[in-house]
Amino acid sequence: MFDITLHSAGLAYGDNQIFENLNLTLEGGHWTCLLGGSGVGKTTLLRMVAGLTDALNISTSGEVICSDDQPLQGRIAWMSQQDSLLPWASVLENVTVGEQLRSRSLFRKKKLSDDVLERALSVLDRVGLTDKASTLPQNLSGGQRQRVALARTLMENRPVVLMDEPFAAVDAITRLDLQDLSCELLSGRTVLLITHDPLEALRLGHRVYHLRGNPAQLTAPIAPPGQTPRSLEDTELMSLQGQLLDRLRHEGADVGASL
Repeated sequence: MFDITLHSAGLAYGDNQIFENLNLTLEGGHWTCLLGGSGVGKTTLLRMVAGLTDALNISTSGEVICSDDQPLQGRIAWMSQQDSLLPWASVLENVTVGEQLRSRSLFRKKKLSDDVLERALSVLDRVGLTDKASTLPQNLSGGQRQRVALARTLMENRPVVLMDEPFAAVDAITRLDLQDLSCELLSGRTVLLITHDPLEALRLGHRVYHLRGNPAQLTAPIAPPGQTPRSLEDTELMSLQGQLLDRLRHEGADVGASL
C-alpha cells in the first residue's frame, strides 16, 4: 500500500491566504482524520488531494506525491456529507451508477452485466441492504441512504477513499453504527476523513490532525491507542476527546500545541 504526501500545499482566495506551506502524509492502509472550524479549508484540502481544484476560482500551490510514483487519478473514491442519490433510481441503480456512467448506460436502462450485478448484490449484502435493492431513495431512512452511499463507494473498489463529513446528517446511534461499518468495510484502504466530531475522529483515526489558524496550519498529530473502531468505554479515549474539544474551543492558541 502506498503513502500519499501533500507537499508545501497552499490555498488562496484572492488576497486571502487560507493556508500555505502545508505538509501532510496519509499513511497507506490507514485512516487520517482532519478536524477544524468552518472555512478553514478542510474540504478544499480534500479536493487538492483528489486533483479537483482546477475548476474553482482559487489559487493553489504544492504537489501531491504517491510513494509508488504513480498518479492518483483513477484510484480515488469520494464520499460526501450529502448522499447524492439519484431520486428516480433504485438502490441497486444508485450503487452501480459509476459502472453505468463509464459504460454510458445510465439513461438507457441497459441491463447490468452478470459480473457487475453480482458485485453490486455482494456489496449491498455487506451493508445490510439486500432487501432494499429495488427501493427508491425516498423510501429509505437517513441511515439507509448513507449505507447506499457507502455501498456505492465500495463498488468503486478504489485504494484511496476521501470522506467529507459523511455521517453528519444522521442521528447519534446511526452515526456510531455507520462508523463501525465503514471501519470494517474500508479496512486496508487509505482513508482521509473530514469531520467536525472529535469523538468520531478519535474512534476511527490512526492519526488525527487539527487544521487551524490564519493562515491555517496543522497541529501535531494525535495517535489514539488501540484498535479501531475504539470503544466508547475506553477512558483514555474519553480523556483525549476532552482535550481535543478544549483545543477546538481555543483555536486562536499556538498552532504548535500538541497532546
